[in-house]
Amino acid sequence: MTAALLRPRGLDDALRQAAPQRVGVVTSAVGLGLTIAGLDARVGEVVTVGAEGGPQTLVEVVATDVAGVRCMPLGRLTGVTAGTPARPTGRPVLVPTGAGLFGRVLDGLGRPIDDRGPLDSDARVPLDHETPNAMARTRIDTPMQLGVRVLDTLTTVGRGQRMGLFAGSGVGKSSLLSMIARGSDAAVNVIALVGERGREVREFLEDDLGADGLARSIVVVSTSDEPALMRLRAAFVATRIAESFRDAGQDVVLMMDSLTRVAMAQREIGLSVGEPPATRGYPPSTFSVLAGLLERAGTDRVGSITGLYTVLVDGDDHNEPIADAARSILDGHVVLDRKLAVTGHFPSVDALGSVSRVASKVTTPGQRAAATTLRKVMAARKAAQDLLDVGAYQRGTNPLVDAAVDHQDAIDAFLRQGMDERTTAASSWRALDGLVQMLGGAA
Repeated sequence: MTAALLRPRGLDDALRQAAPQRVGVVTSAVGLGLTIAGLDARVGEVVTVGAEGGPQTLVEVVATDVAGVRCMPLGRLTGVTAGTPARPTGRPVLVPTGAGLFGRVLDGLGRPIDDRGPLDSDARVPLDHETPNAMARTRIDTPMQLGVRVLDTLTTVGRGQRMGLFAGSGVGKSSLLSMIARGSDAAVNVIALVGERGREVREFLEDDLGADGLARSIVVVSTSDEPALMRLRAAFVATRIAESFRDAGQDVVLMMDSLTRVAMAQREIGLSVGEPPATRGYPPSTFSVLAGLLERAGTDRVGSITGLYTVLVDGDDHNEPIADAARSILDGHVVLDRKLAVTGHFPSVDALGSVSRVASKVTTPGQRAAATTLRKVMAARKAAQDLLDVGAYQRGTNPLVDAAVDHQDAIDAFLRQGMDERTTAASSWRALDGLVQMLGGAA
């Protein structure tokens, strides 16, 4: 019989509690982070900073060397000085999962912030999760209804696809996400609001999302005033919650607003730990973090995560570094046009500039033909717009332009949709078929 079996019950716990605990001390707190010496902690581990019995601050190890560990705060560092004790927790960030999260609003660490009491789920999983193996992913072959006509027909999204919504500030990205949250046919919505203004959170929840949308959604919020690590963690917490439902075989829609603010948070973290700035001040780790985050969505052996990520393009430049990197990783992009937005055209989707890379895999030949016809008519109108503006276009020169001019109101009515207008994918395709017949087979 082993010695462990001869010990009285509970003695092991008592021995662990009586064992000496290694305590480190803060040696510096500069800028966004702090350095702790004398601590045996790993990257990703949570550390508590503060004297026993006093206020405690949670920090996470983000870098390490022989001199100590570099940590970033998960809360405020007010009151921390050189010499403040720090103790490792021995565990990483744990994320709540389960059906008890529906209708709840969480912070960047998965803690409830909606004043509705504790979560109805005790299940916790580590924040880190392995990316699905490329050969284990099921192929995308089923369309996902988003409830927005222009998206369901001209840029059809498949279950497990990852799409980016690219636009400048104030063009309608959040409003479009709220329409999708209410109109999609997914059983589970996970919504991450990263770096949002505090004022906008309740407006999004109560006005845009509404009670019906919130009932089948899980919302993770980290506002712009929170530490950079909290903003970054909010994106990964939302992704990990979505992964837990996918692992159970469910189809999930993960919406993140915005991916650009996630990149900005990683830029702050990388620069604070000494990474060299590269493209427009973004350190190299920013682009690897984006790739790691986006690749965790998609299909697996069972279930799927359909990812919809807003990308805030800097100065309406769609070729700036984050937009360019995201577009290269994602499976398609939807471009929102400020010119359409200022004329009251909502959703302000530039249908000709938007592409779904899996549309051909999830639509029928007839559906693709109808979408192509409308695109040709719209493209012809755009190419001849200068001639139309000055009255130099001669009718009969191009049948496509003639059809576009004759039925412009009908085309606009198809592309526009009210915030509260709900539509199914089937009705959207029927509307497109009717529009193509009206165009008279001009293409």
